Amino acid sequence: MSDSSRSLDDLRTFVNSSAGVDLQQKMKFYNSWAETYDQDSDTLSYRAPHETVLDVACGSGWVANLMVELGFKHFVGVDGSQGMLDQAAKTGLYKELKLAFLGTDPLPAQTGMFDVVMIVGGLRYDHVPVSVIRELCLAAKPGGHICMSRNGLKSESGNKYKVSMEKELQLMEEEGLWSHVITKEMDKYMIDVYSNGEDAQNEKYVPGTMYLYRKSLN
Repeated sequence: MSDSSRSLDDLRTFVNSSAGVDLQQKMKFYNSWAETYDQDSDTLSYRAPHETVLDVACGSGWVANLMVELGFKHFVGVDGSQGMLDQAAKTGLYKELKLAFLGTDPLPAQTGMFDVVMIVGGLRYDHVPVSVIRELCLAAKPGGHICMSRNGLKSESGNKYKVSMEKELQLMEEEGLWSHVITKEMDKYMIDVYSNGEDAQNEKYVPGTMYLYRKSLN
C-alpha cells in the first residue's frame, strides 16, 4: 500500500511511531510525512484549516495570529476601531474586516455562517453589552462553537456585568439555543494595569473566565 492511500489504522501506527523520540528524530519524522501530510490530514478529518472563524472585537488580530498556529486559516474580523482594523489588515489573515460598534450597530455577520465565533476580551460593561451574545450565537453554524472570554476585574459594574452575562448564558441554554461545553477560570488572565504597579517584582494579575458553547443543531 502506498503512503498516498494510507488507511486510518495505518495512520495511527505511523503517527504513534513518533512518540517519545528526540527533537532530531521528530524533525526526520515530519520530513518523511511532508509529501503526504495534506492527504493524511483529510483522512484524519483535521477540520481546522477548513473552519471559518468570526473574530468579534478582533482588535489588531492578535488572537487570530495565535489561532493560525493551531491550523485555522479563514477569518472575518469585526471591531469598532478603524485603527485596530487597519492593523488587523496588515496581518494578511482576514478575508474581510468590518467596522461596527457592538451593541449599537447590528453584528455584520451572516446568520448561520461560521464554524467558530469568538470574542476575546471585549465582554466588559464599558465595551460590549450582554445583548450582543445572542448575535454571536446567531452567527454560528448549527453545531458551531462560540468562545467568549471576560476579565474578572473586581468592581461594582464588573460584578453586575458578570451576573447579567451568566444569567443570559444560562437562559440561552434553557431556550435550547446552545449547550455548555466548558467554563474555565484563569488566575492570570492579564496583568492588572489598573493597579499602581509599585512592586515591579510582583505584578498583580486580573483573573478571567473563558466560556465555550456549542450551537444547537436545530
